[in-house]
Amino acid sequence: MNVSKENISLAGEAYVILRERILRGKLPIGKVISRRKLAGELGMSMLPVSEALMRLEFEGLVESRPRAGTRVKIPTEEDVRGHYVVREALEVEAAKLFAEKATPQERAELQRLATRVDALSTQTDGDRFLFLSLHEKLHRRIAECTKCQPLCDAIEKNHVLASTWLCTPKPASAGPSHRHQDLIEVLIKGDAQAAAEAMREHVAYALKNTLQRLEPYFQTHEANAETYVRSSKKSAMVETDAVAESFASEGRSVKRSPRNPAKQLANK
Repeated sequence: MNVSKENISLAGEAYVILRERILRGKLPIGKVISRRKLAGELGMSMLPVSEALMRLEFEGLVESRPRAGTRVKIPTEEDVRGHYVVREALEVEAAKLFAEKATPQERAELQRLATRVDALSTQTDGDRFLFLSLHEKLHRRIAECTKCQPLCDAIEKNHVLASTWLCTPKPASAGPSHRHQDLIEVLIKGDAQAAAEAMREHVAYALKNTLQRLEPYFQTHEANAETYVRSSKKSAMVETDAVAESFASEGRSVKRSPRNPAKQLANK
């Protein structure tokens, strides 16, 4: 019984560590995860590590294949579009309820939070994890103000997966963004139908942006659907290629070093 409890505790610890690394982008999309190496790093057996990875796979953050291993999930275009169908349904409903139920204090809070999110969204050299955390908080607070806990839980789970996609290279910005401030300005006016339409447009823009970010990874998924790249050197080369393709679409360039792509990528 004690061994079982210890495994559960260690599995929880491994889960938290892995999840944070994925959400921070330290384990990028497509990165192969070695159970053995991770167990050695964390000072535990492979059993709790495997349990943690099973939990992350259930949440859609990693994927496994027999005789191939486990990697941070590379989404398909269908995955992303399906995700945003669900997101639109959830967040449009949240926007309508927010417009009807939010208190004056909550409306003012969301205005301040939206200003911070927009300010961080255009900083190419800023703290990406801070932006993602505040972005998730903004949408979570909209849901919390509806006083509907199941809706809050569903939206929070939906945003976890999207956060991994937003760690990929960012499309070039045309200038200062006010997207979240504009959204909140509509929501706080109290018109449920206008709020619903504003959120629908907001999610549609987010889908377009996400598809643009992930286009290189869609191609990687098709090329490596069944065979995962195990070598860290080869893995770095695959990831560098995806980043380079993303930057190329923005008219930017990435210098490649055939001798040590892992080091080059680490310096990005």
